[in-house]
Amino acid sequence: MLKQRLSQKLLQKLSPQQIQMIKLLEIPTLQLEQRIKKEMEENPVLEEGEEDRESGEQEGLEEEIGKEKDNDQDQDEFSLEDYLNDEEIPSYRLSTKNYSKDERREDIPFSGGMSFHEHLETQLGLRDLTERQAHLAQYILGNIDEDGYLRRKLTAIVDDLAFTMNITTNEDELLEILKVIQDFDPVGVGARDLQECLLLQIETRNQSLPEIALARKILKYHFDEFTKKHYEKIVTRMNISEDDLKVALDEILRLNPKPGSSFSDPQNKSIQHIVPDFVLDNNEGELQLSLNARNVPDLRISPTYSEMLQSYSASKNNATREQKDAITFVKQKLDSAKWFIDAIRQRQNTLVLTMNAIINYQHKYFLEGDDKLLKPMILKDIADITGLDISTISRVANSKYIQTHFGIFALKYFFSEGLQTDSGEEVSTREIKKILEEFIGSEDKRKPLTDERLAEILQEKGYQIARRTVAKYREQLNIPVARLRKEL
Repeated sequence: MLKQRLSQKLLQKLSPQQIQMIKLLEIPTLQLEQRIKKEMEENPVLEEGEEDRESGEQEGLEEEIGKEKDNDQDQDEFSLEDYLNDEEIPSYRLSTKNYSKDERREDIPFSGGMSFHEHLETQLGLRDLTERQAHLAQYILGNIDEDGYLRRKLTAIVDDLAFTMNITTNEDELLEILKVIQDFDPVGVGARDLQECLLLQIETRNQSLPEIALARKILKYHFDEFTKKHYEKIVTRMNISEDDLKVALDEILRLNPKPGSSFSDPQNKSIQHIVPDFVLDNNEGELQLSLNARNVPDLRISPTYSEMLQSYSASKNNATREQKDAITFVKQKLDSAKWFIDAIRQRQNTLVLTMNAIINYQHKYFLEGDDKLLKPMILKDIADITGLDISTISRVANSKYIQTHFGIFALKYFFSEGLQTDSGEEVSTREIKKILEEFIGSEDKRKPLTDERLAEILQEKGYQIARRTVAKYREQLNIPVARLRKEL
């Protein structure tokens, strides 16, 4: 049975403008430039340049449009004051004109190059193979990854060929073809594991040299001990001196564990350009923050469309339906342009407010650039200072960078949890990581410090930290375990 019921609910919904404002706040400077260009392409009312209008013309236009608001019942309320008021037009600049007349800006061309797999296929065409062998070799090449390895087992490839291409073959036939591929450049391509990859490379070297011959034996017969750095076992089992082992290891370390990655491929090479959103200058102990707005154009509302409204105001009684539709369109675009300029200004104010709060909170650090001076700081700390929501602070910190006199850093770098010392002082986890790096950097590489020993050293210095926490920080620093840091 259907029933109609009237209920009242309290819901929080974001307007399209609020959603776009959030997106503007999240994006870094490089993407902001692209976003502004896109908006200018879609909205003819927006144009590049500084606002420059005569006050008399402005007042006259406001008066005419003000009268229209009272008389025009078919259109939405509209006042030019809403769009072209001098107080509403932001006086800030969105870019710095820091190009000199003599500066040369040239486009540097780059070659298209050849991909890694195209390079292998070219070499395949130079080999004397039957049509069947060439077809099988082509299939094997398709299974080689970008590092140059054949990760799939030959037995699996045999099944693939049988089920997908109706080609009957066996592991021995594929192995023969694989040996041909393993003779391709770069050396080591087509290997099925790291051991085979390094052996393929060392076998192309001069085997008459003692260190090369020894390196080959280590890779072939003692690879497990080599990867685990059990050097004592290798010395004992091979009956060699530590000096001989060290020379052989030096030869092994010259080999390339990823032969495919060494192949230059400009088309697939991903280069990330970091454009700092903030610039911080240290002027004799005084920190000066500025927004980096280079290459971002100034925005203004087009005078052409203002004149169009003026013309309509003068002849509104005789306006045709098409003219009224055109004016409605202009009103919508004016509204959108005004909102976009205001949103850019609000984005700027929010960024500067948040960054100034971070700088004041970490003032000592920004003066010296020493990680040990970083205080524990979480998003809530900055939210409390600025009066903004935590989610807003998170969006500001996301994908933003600051250029300082000691380097370029992501804003997220300055946020870290706290840890108490024996004296009750709260220190940043960033400081703990810095100390860990120093201890590991100065350790005896013959007997590296274990996580347990590192925890004991930190505890002796007053930092109450568990071994598992040391292991977590070490992994975050991309430092291997003690066994893998061992050197002769």
